[in-house]
Amino acid sequence: MSHLMNTYSRQPVAFARGEGVWLWDTEGRKYLDGVAGVAVNSLGHAHPRLVKAICDQAGSLIHTSNLYGISLQEQLADRLCALSGMDNVFVCNSGCEANEAMIKLARLYGHQKGIDNPAIIVMEKSFHGRTLATLSATGNRKVQAGFEPLVSGFVRVPYNDVPAIEQVAAHNQNVVAVMVEPIQGEGGVNTPDGEYLKRIREICDRQGWLLMLDEVQTGIGRTGKWFEHQHAHIVPDVMALAKGLGSGMPVGACLAKGAAAEVFKPGNHGSTFGGNPLACAAAIATLDAIEQDGLMVNAWETGNFIRDSLAERLRGVAGVVEARGMGMMIGIELDRPCGDLVARARDKGLLINVTVDSVVRLLPPLVMNRQEAQQLVDILAPLIREFLGA
Repeated sequence: MSHLMNTYSRQPVAFARGEGVWLWDTEGRKYLDGVAGVAVNSLGHAHPRLVKAICDQAGSLIHTSNLYGISLQEQLADRLCALSGMDNVFVCNSGCEANEAMIKLARLYGHQKGIDNPAIIVMEKSFHGRTLATLSATGNRKVQAGFEPLVSGFVRVPYNDVPAIEQVAAHNQNVVAVMVEPIQGEGGVNTPDGEYLKRIREICDRQGWLLMLDEVQTGIGRTGKWFEHQHAHIVPDVMALAKGLGSGMPVGACLAKGAAAEVFKPGNHGSTFGGNPLACAAAIATLDAIEQDGLMVNAWETGNFIRDSLAERLRGVAGVVEARGMGMMIGIELDRPCGDLVARARDKGLLINVTVDSVVRLLPPLVMNRQEAQQLVDILAPLIREFLGA
């Protein structure tokens, strides 16, 4: 009997090693990785640049705490601000911590404006994490159930519905921010209309609200640009990053700009492990590899090839609702629960994920090449057709 808490419905496989987009289990069987540790392993497995950076740093200095200056943390913050146009960065350990920092920042921003009960607009079908504040912001009752009372101060509206935000603006004087995923990941790889983020940016500017983007899953090159909002040609006030930032090392970041960058003062927020030298070395190496190896272009071209190829192979198949997504963030929605496809694909040597019961989610490493992408399509398309009886 395992002494681990029963918090995961784990698949009956454990991996011993990886290389590139491939994993080998403890029995020696090989798998094509279409999940990348849930959008984490940007550089795949055992990337030489990342391995060297981690080993070199581990042999020098792993952790000192934020009681002292950390030069690598300064370097990482400089890089992220140069890439994003933001002004400053709080470095943490995970996506939910980055989102928690955004929520705290928005509340303090509201109090500094004289609002006693600041509220944040959040979206239905969203996912922001599993801490009490981030699960309260999340638009999924399954995540929230059993953990009531939830944290107050969130106003929920439908995703991709700008008039709903306008309606809140007309009737709620306590709103201080909008918190939104540019593409909803856990919610089913839901992509909004092309003007969605731009129109929210306009509302926030008009109302004096902060636009806070959860780019934990969409950021760091996954959609073909450093950050998904760059496709919309806007800049947020606050942004959360994690997942692919360290390509496997736990590291997250909350970035702020303008007035939002002046909100936190010493003592307002902190982290013991956040931004330690080892995590920052991994993040810098990840950014270097993405930039120097052209991985954003690859994510765009290869990811869209996977999406379009699956759409073509599944065209006209009854039960297929839509193939959607951007870059290496792809969802194939079916008209029925399809969790069984995870085991069927694994039996064929392919790792996939199913979210919201009926969406096959693909989040491949950004290093996946066209041949490997074709292998993914050649395994998955027939499995979906078979599953649907086509």
